[in-house]
Amino acid sequence: MLENYLPILIFLSVAFVMGGVVIALGFLLGTRKPDDEKLSPYECGFEAFENSRMKFDVRYYLVAILFIIFDLEIAFLFPWAVVLDQIGMVGFIAMMVFLVILVIGFIYEWKKGALEWE
Repeated sequence: MLENYLPILIFLSVAFVMGGVVIALGFLLGTRKPDDEKLSPYECGFEAFENSRMKFDVRYYLVAILFIIFDLEIAFLFPWAVVLDQIGMVGFIAMMVFLVILVIGFIYEWKKGALEWE
């Protein structure tokens, strides 16, 4: 039974060794010319101008949550579409209920103004 796992163990060992070798070569052969500008912290291509502990607007988090919700919707829709012929009408109705709940949530967020950015 354990001999079936030997190829996986060999594959993982070779992968870790090759990864370590590549990182070590980059560290040993790479040029290092540090200066103040390279060592300074930056965010999104420009220098930080405020405290990193500042509060974000709540709408930022609402948009992030909406993205996660609709990303999960797509993650559920693809497998559902693949097995739709096997699960039949029950699976179709279950997905329609799921989509109706998501659409109701989307309309609620839209009416609350969570999608409007000032």
